[in-house]
Amino acid sequence: MQTLFIGDLHLSADRPDITLAFSQFLDNLAQVDALYILGDLFEVWVGDDLAEPFALAIAEKLRRISQQIPIYFTHGNRDFLLGKRYAKQAGMTLLPEVFTTEIYQQRCVILHGDSLCTLDHDYQKFRRFRNNPLVRLGFKCLTKTKRLKIAAKLRADSKQQNQIKSYEIMDVAPAAVLELMLQQRADLMIHGHTHRPAIHHLAEKQTRAVVGDWYEQGSVLKLTPAGLELQTLPFSN
Repeated sequence: MQTLFIGDLHLSADRPDITLAFSQFLDNLAQVDALYILGDLFEVWVGDDLAEPFALAIAEKLRRISQQIPIYFTHGNRDFLLGKRYAKQAGMTLLPEVFTTEIYQQRCVILHGDSLCTLDHDYQKFRRFRNNPLVRLGFKCLTKTKRLKIAAKLRADSKQQNQIKSYEIMDVAPAAVLELMLQQRADLMIHGHTHRPAIHHLAEKQTRAVVGDWYEQGSVLKLTPAGLELQTLPFSN
């Protein structure tokens, strides 16, 4: 019995090594109860109608896996526009921004994690803007060229800002973690986004587990009735 969590793969056509590693990971799933993808599966997503060929190939592979085990998807800050159309193609169940469930008799709250970075006021302001339904609708009405141009600028601006922000600002805020866990009455929180894989043991026997990114190697969080384990998957040469 095991449930697997991954996130922050940032798949793109110009990183075939990550796509290959992900494909090999999917090929080697065995005795898995469920797979959770905690957002930022793709480096950028400008709409289901503009999915690139490599993304459609990934959807087909995920769909085949979904016939054997359930696959759940939480939106990230890079692929928050991934919609029902692509999710159906990939056989994935879309989860709400904050999803609470019981796994192996533990009450777990599962999310991407960017909403917990409450000390980053500029980013949280942008999150509120991008989550506006009218903003999303307007974006989807733009041409492919305009959508890609906006996405490229947002990524460049984010990269520039992250170079000057402190570690504390870009990490999750402890107060936000505690508040959400208390609100959801959760024993375990699992998230990604920060690219800082770790298992944190908190007060009152609570645990916060963070999945790692896939830039240099694969990262998988395994949850079993016996506990949690972070695993790394070296890329093939």
